[in-house]
Amino acid sequence: MSLSENIRHSRIIGPMTSVDSGNPCQRAALQESDLNWLMHRAAHRLGAALDERAQQHGVGIRGYVVLTALLEQPGRTQLALGHSLGLDKTTLTALLDKMQAGGLVVRRDNPGDRRSRIPELTDTGREVQATLAGELAEVERQVLGGLSHAERDQLRVILAKLVAPALDGTPDPGGSCL
Repeated sequence: MSLSENIRHSRIIGPMTSVDSGNPCQRAALQESDLNWLMHRAAHRLGAALDERAQQHGVGIRGYVVLTALLEQPGRTQLALGHSLGLDKTTLTALLDKMQAGGLVVRRDNPGDRRSRIPELTDTGREVQATLAGELAEVERQVLGGLSHAERDQLRVILAKLVAPALDGTPDPGGSCL
């Protein structure tokens, strides 16, 4: 079945223009046809499941994302890290404070600018990140269990295209990655 046939079969037919919000059938149809609603609900469902698992390790999904970013690109300042993740200074500082208290990260002075700090993973932080990487992959498989492997791959490709920088020069709206 083609994508357009799947969409029609699933009653996802595009934005509805005239809906009586008091009518449960029409409201359900709107929710099934509104791409923004569907994407937010899917992201919320996946994010909640991932966060629940990450909280079992004391970090939450934001903490896991920070641990992964520190593992993949070490040596960045807090400011650069926050910018790359779309996290403001206050949010990232509070998160790093908690992670430092838990022994997952340390913050070192930046030798090139004593006003800034460079967060680094500890051995414990690396262990938590590695453990969570496997566990969160399993949670993702469970949440997406209703999709075939090919559908999961197709979803990932489509979403990557949607979040890729616009080729037409449209500015990135920014915002948090979480």
